[in-house]
Amino acid sequence: MPRLALIGFGEAGRTFAAAGGWREHVRVYDIKTDGAGADEMRAAYAGRGVTGCDSSREAVAGADMILSLVTADQATPAALEAARHIAPGALFCDLNSVSPGRKKQNSAAIEAAGGRYVDVAVMAPVQPAALNVPLLISGPYADDAASMLRKIGFTKMQICGAAIGAASATKMVRSVMVKGVEALTAEMILAAEAAGVTEGVLASLGGDWAQKADYNLDRMLAHGTRRAAEMEEVAQTLLELGIDPLMTEGTIIRQRALGAMLQGAPMPEGLDAKLTVINDRHPEIASGSA
Repeated sequence: MPRLALIGFGEAGRTFAAAGGWREHVRVYDIKTDGAGADEMRAAYAGRGVTGCDSSREAVAGADMILSLVTADQATPAALEAARHIAPGALFCDLNSVSPGRKKQNSAAIEAAGGRYVDVAVMAPVQPAALNVPLLISGPYADDAASMLRKIGFTKMQICGAAIGAASATKMVRSVMVKGVEALTAEMILAAEAAGVTEGVLASLGGDWAQKADYNLDRMLAHGTRRAAEMEEVAQTLLELGIDPLMTEGTIIRQRALGAMLQGAPMPEGLDAKLTVINDRHPEIASGSA
């Protein structure tokens, strides 16, 4: 097993570490260790048998491969900090959902420090797929990264070229549709409910739209805050490409509003229950004014 470092230990990091049984082979640092969530994060380290570290320096030093799995706003700070301590020749796999331009900036810092930067896009939810989640990989060290990722248990990898940003651009542009459809579904079903025509609207669409609407609301209620942050990077990607992100800006607003709604409360079961909770507890979110 290569010596691994994980920067960030949220859903992705915990899922990968547990599925791979990495345990003593990995050292982990998460910024939450520094704040109010320190006890919870240390419990997460212990629960998965990994070595938790008090700093990025401690986690990164001597690692053969570093997986960066942080929130979009922390992707560049994580890369800059890792660059200060990365071992010569170590692979830095940036799996974060950020724009191609941001990945190129991160690459410059890692390469200047003697590391080998790899652009990796995670192309599906990490659960329940875990190490079977499809990864898109690009950059001059994509082949080396794919080989090492395979050694640690990942099974579905596709190399999409030698350019840093190719993998990220593919995911970012794809998200215009994937996250946008979620937001449009929420807007449609909330309007249908307000008009009292939900059954008729769903019937007119045909197929399994009731299930699709329930699923899309579920994803937004559970992950809308993170999705909104990712869509900010999608908007940046579009601007880098000379495209005005008109639809994407609406998606950001809708994702963020739904993501803020539950605030730790249990997920309502079924479409009717979700709509009831949204309209009874937070009518301003249904309108998008939150």
